[in-house]
Amino acid sequence: MNYTYILRCADGSYYAGWTTDPEQRLKSHNSGKGAKYTRSRLPVEIVHLEEFATKEEAMSREQHIKHMSRRQKLALIDGTDEL
Repeated sequence: MNYTYILRCADGSYYAGWTTDPEQRLKSHNSGKGAKYTRSRLPVEIVHLEEFATKEEAMSREQHIKHMSRRQKLALIDGTDEL
C-alpha cells in the first residue's frame, strides 16, 4: 500500500509527504534523515494518514494537500473536510 501523510512539526507547522511505510518514515523524519524541511522542526508526529492502492495516487494527493491553506489542512486533520 501507499500512504499520504501530514506531520505536525514541533514549531506547529505542517508537512505533507507520501510513503509505503508510515512507521519507518516517521522514524526517519525524527532521526533527522527525513525531509530537509522537518530536520530543524523536530520532533514531528503523524496527524493524518490516507491509504492508496498506487504510488501515483498517493503522490497526487500529497501535491493536493501541499497546495491547501493551513485552515484546509486543519479541517482535514480534524475530519471536518471531505477527501
